[in-house]
Amino acid sequence: MAVRTTWTVTHSPCGHEVEHNLSDRPADRRAGFARWLSGRTCTDCWKASRTGDTLSREAWLAARRAAEQAAAKEWAEQFDMPPLDGPERALEWGERSRHQLVTTAYTALVVEGTWDDADWAALEEKIRAVTRAGWWIDQRDADGVDVPELLDAAGDDDRGTENPYR
Repeated sequence: MAVRTTWTVTHSPCGHEVEHNLSDRPADRRAGFARWLSGRTCTDCWKASRTGDTLSREAWLAARRAAEQAAAKEWAEQFDMPPLDGPERALEWGERSRHQLVTTAYTALVVEGTWDDADWAALEEKIRAVTRAGWWIDQRDADGVDVPELLDAAGDDDRGTENPYR
């Protein structure tokens, strides 16, 4: 006798009874998976709860982005960072990425590391030289300790025109 492939599952959170085809699972794992499914909402209820929450999720994300953007602008003004170059839609993202990466680098190299203020000041000048927003976006997942090497590898296209009267 073959192990059945179709299970009727009563989803306890929502109370709906649904037939599930579990033929894509190994025969010895079907019963356990059906039991696991019974503790979850059915697919229709799950989708309804996800789409109904879209507005609050979008509002939360917009508020978070606005707070990050405000922090990045305040930081750039405080530390005399130049404006970034690039397409309009990449500028804010680049500013946020630069802020997050540089503050992570400061924490890793100075606060937790062995760098002193002179070392950081030299690196800060290199940070100011890279003004292409896309470069900062591309580096957004880098580790803070890698920032000096990444800045040394930045090309001429990534650097803005130098203003000696900053």
